[in-house]
Amino acid sequence: MRSGVGVGDNGAMQPVVRSGEPARAAEAGALGVVRAALLDQSGLVRAVASGRRRGGEAPAYQRVEVRYVDLKGQRHLQITEFDERQAHTRNIAGAEPDVAGAEPAVGGAEPAVGGAEPAVGGAEPAVGGAEPAVGGAEPAVGGAEPAVAATELEKVVDGLLELPYGSWHVETTSETLRLRYTKKGKELLHRQDDSREQETGHDRVKQRMLDPAAPFLIELGISDHLGRVKPSRQAKYKQIEEFCKLLAPALDEAISAGRIAKDRPLQVVDLGCGNAYLTLAAYHLLSAAGHDVRMTGIDHNPAARKRNARVVEALGWQDHLRFVDATIQAAELDVRPDVVLALHACDTATDDALARAVGWEAPLVLAAPCCHHDIQKQLKSVTPPAPYALMTRYGIVRERFADVLTDSLRAAVLRQFGYRVEVVQFVDSQHTPRNLLLRAARTGAKPTAELQAEYDALVAEWQVNPRLAQLLLPAAEVGL
Repeated sequence: MRSGVGVGDNGAMQPVVRSGEPARAAEAGALGVVRAALLDQSGLVRAVASGRRRGGEAPAYQRVEVRYVDLKGQRHLQITEFDERQAHTRNIAGAEPDVAGAEPAVGGAEPAVGGAEPAVGGAEPAVGGAEPAVGGAEPAVGGAEPAVAATELEKVVDGLLELPYGSWHVETTSETLRLRYTKKGKELLHRQDDSREQETGHDRVKQRMLDPAAPFLIELGISDHLGRVKPSRQAKYKQIEEFCKLLAPALDEAISAGRIAKDRPLQVVDLGCGNAYLTLAAYHLLSAAGHDVRMTGIDHNPAARKRNARVVEALGWQDHLRFVDATIQAAELDVRPDVVLALHACDTATDDALARAVGWEAPLVLAAPCCHHDIQKQLKSVTPPAPYALMTRYGIVRERFADVLTDSLRAAVLRQFGYRVEVVQFVDSQHTPRNLLLRAARTGAKPTAELQAEYDALVAEWQVNPRLAQLLLPAAEVGL
């Protein structure tokens, strides 16, 4: 049996007294019901406090969420407080398991139920911190605390309930409580029977595109022998994982659209592969997804090629993954690639990679540029169009503007060759400041006069000659 405040026939909140309950039980206090629910370590699922109580000061946080979690074998009350910018979380240790339910005061007597009177002499149950009843009196139930000093958990919960929030929404395993305050400060509580499970898991396993324990990551030295990413390699791991997160759906889309055939091996080339972090990651990811991958890494660094070849042999991937010692411009492939990758090829090497991809008519291209010195140098010697002189006056501003201008022009050139281009951020700047990615899908769309005019106007205004345009546009002018 429970008491509280419910919704009447006319839609108004009004006290509810269920059958068999004494009238005084309805006066126990809505806040006390919510307090008991928050302290129920085995029953609370989730609670949210929000809004501002009329006439009171605004709470320090916009809302507070409360639930129980298990940390190192002990249950804790997890409190997450949200401001305008972020969430602040703290965990309060709960009571020992045997404190979850109060024991009878003496002699194993049954606890009072349904508001029944104390067993002896009409003594009232102990409430609100009063002295414990004597003479065999039964303990209080329905949310009243034992007559002992308040625990740290109780103090924290009481502190939360004192905050001037306008409403509490509490979900337990058996009911939903909605507490709100009227204009006059009166507590109104609505209770609804519900059934849900309590989830107290805390150490959730992160869903990763690349398993840190994958053998290739251990061979590359990114993960240790226990399959954990080394602290010093976290940034590199994050870069290749986020790159792969964009590669997988882009490939699926290209295959679905019929731009890449399903009935033959998938040809992938990584231009300027360096130490082959992305090469091996892409091969691992796409092979695990069921593709019959043929991967080629291109780099003009004999030492890196030998090292990469040793890693591939140790993994047993040498039949489908090879490395070629060549520059990006001079590399020759036996088969036209389906996917061209380039991660942080320096300066105009990214332009070389994009030009090769266009020449091969690769259906899918993903390139994350590195430094942008070419356009930056050109901007030093030009007179900026009015009124944009301030954008090149200061070195750091000119450098960042050159980055934006370079990638914008690269995208514009690729569009003139039938590619649909997206420029996206593939990883947070804390992992690398070079975090933009050009993702281009070859659709074969013909360039429009408007697209050509837009590009011509931009390069004319800024008096620049992009490397990618030098490599591609002269040969394409006849077709435009």
